[in-house]
Amino acid sequence: AACATGASTPASTPYFPPAGEWARKSPAELGIDAKVLAAAVQFAQAQETRRAVDFSDQEATFGSRLGSMPTERARTNGLVIYKGYVVAEFGDTNFVDPTYSVAKSMLATVAGVAVRDGRIALDEPVGKRVTDGGYASPRNAQVTWKQHLQQETEWEGSLWGKNADFIGREAFGAGERKPRALQAPGSYYEYNDVRINRFALSLLRVFGQPVPQVFKQQVMDPIGASNRWKWVPYHNSYVELNGKPVASVSGGTRWGGGMWIDSWDMARFGYLWLRGGAWDGKQVLPASYVQQALTPSAHGPDYGYLWWLNTEGKNLPGLPSNAYAALGAGSNTIVVSPDHELVIVWRWHAGNPAEFATRVIASLPR
Repeated sequence: AACATGASTPASTPYFPPAGEWARKSPAELGIDAKVLAAAVQFAQAQETRRAVDFSDQEATFGSRLGSMPTERARTNGLVIYKGYVVAEFGDTNFVDPTYSVAKSMLATVAGVAVRDGRIALDEPVGKRVTDGGYASPRNAQVTWKQHLQQETEWEGSLWGKNADFIGREAFGAGERKPRALQAPGSYYEYNDVRINRFALSLLRVFGQPVPQVFKQQVMDPIGASNRWKWVPYHNSYVELNGKPVASVSGGTRWGGGMWIDSWDMARFGYLWLRGGAWDGKQVLPASYVQQALTPSAHGPDYGYLWWLNTEGKNLPGLPSNAYAALGAGSNTIVVSPDHELVIVWRWHAGNPAEFATRVIASLPR
């Protein structure tokens, strides 16, 4: 009789992997075309990134380092999670590697916890609660939390020895930019790691504890992630908190450090977002925040709260308009397609992550 309500049927009760394990299902069990899926995985394995295995190209690409880097990276690897189950795995998915700007989507998740706990209000000026001098100027005083999340702050200044205008070949490598006039905060999008690092420092201030600690206690532990990941700071990104030096982390690995993590923990993180911020009956992030985070900003290139969207079909060609992704250099990527209950982690690859995702989708039952 219980089944008649639908409450206990698999279709209405999503599977959530317990800590330390993740159930696998064969393609046949889920109606997947095994040959098409195998061909998709074969394609993904053949798209190895051109990034140096020993990270020797790091400074030429991004500029002088502020933090440490591993001695080598894994080769291309990935996971396909369909309806919550592992249906494909390839390469060394246990290798802990920098995931570059996927960390930005993780910062957006920490901000969601701050919203949940009433520590911030998105449309409020950051300087109302953060009084360390970073928002003291008339320009920076206008900056809101939402503008940080949408990369539209036009925040002016320097942090950890890097200037927000990205001028200087040694400091920024191939990423150096030409000078430009700053626009009003909230009126102009620019992908900018200095401003994101300022955002991370501001989150540290409102929590009164290091961001990685918040991320572990409030996000990664509740979703059963491992203890292998680490959010590595710069050598000089320390501030005093309650009389002790604590590290402020970055939103990427542009200047070293950043989020070092394996593919399994990235998949759990992506699956949390697929499930609307809920995990096995616990609302880790407010559902309303997740919805806002996946809504395009006014001035970005189809961009939400530090997530890449596909509303216009340009960022993830061939995927549904509500698909979205966390994208890191290298490439390190998490693609989420709610229409297909699909999460794909693909690391150290060349090309657009949609090239793999569309092939996986072609294998799924219609």
